[in-house]
Amino acid sequence: MASHLVAAARALGEEEPEQAYEHAKVARRFAGRIGVVREAAGIAAYHAGQYAEALGDLRAARRMTGSDAYLPIMADCERGLGRPERALDLVRSKEAERLDRAGKIELAIVESGARRDLGQHDAAVITLQRVPELRDPQPRPWSARLAFAYADALADAGHQGAATDWFAKAMAFDEDGATDAAERYAELTGGVIEDVEEDFDDLDELEDEAEAEKDLDEAPEPVAEDEDADDERVEDVLEAEEPEEEAAAEPSSAEPSAKPVKVADTAAADAPKEEVGSGEDQAAKGDPGALGPAFIEPNFGDVLDGPEDRDKPAS
Repeated sequence: MASHLVAAARALGEEEPEQAYEHAKVARRFAGRIGVVREAAGIAAYHAGQYAEALGDLRAARRMTGSDAYLPIMADCERGLGRPERALDLVRSKEAERLDRAGKIELAIVESGARRDLGQHDAAVITLQRVPELRDPQPRPWSARLAFAYADALADAGHQGAATDWFAKAMAFDEDGATDAAERYAELTGGVIEDVEEDFDDLDELEDEAEAEKDLDEAPEPVAEDEDADDERVEDVLEAEEPEEEAAAEPSSAEPSAKPVKVADTAAADAPKEEVGSGEDQAAKGDPGALGPAFIEPNFGDVLDGPEDRDKPAS
């Protein structure tokens, strides 16, 4: 029994009143003398449009629990059965005075609808104008339904401009889409109301496709990149081996320096350093360590190679 009650509540939340009604009937068959079960069965039947069964279950629940909270739904069931006078009788009953503020607002909405059923369109508008919460700018649990009912009464009374404004207010309050305020506003203004949920679904699909394409673009190419990397490694190894082979093929003796070592420069480097004047003074004194002008290459033909060459006259 409890599982059927839970299933009925879930079906109502998913806007499947017929399925909720079937589960509620099963629960009522097993526990028809329990007030909560009869209440759930009555509410499910009301949402499924089974007003006669809903009215019977709610009357039974009222007797079992002593609660008057179901009075607005019972009055609306009388309207659904084509008996707006009985609905007004429930509105004027003593039990209606014991309702809380939310219950009284719901009962005023039902009364306005019953007045319209009787053709009393101005009275339907005035009924809701007497509700102080109609002018409350703050969103309340009843704000959307109250604004929608008032706009609907204005439209039936021929006040199209005011009805359009109040349907717009009802749209602002109705974040969950519990009323048809958006559709009625579109009818009066000639606008088009797009399905926002479908737009969000399409946007999610586009985002998923974009992410999938991005992942494919960022994925590495395993085969091509590995082959290129291997080729680069082989080229690096070959380039590193070429200098070693060239160095091995060259002679072990080092190349001579660009400028040959000078004997006179070597002797001058080994001689003790003394103060020297100009080159002409040293030549006049006959200083054997005197040097000629700078950057003049010595004549290697005058250099004596050995003792036997010293007795030979200079050419």
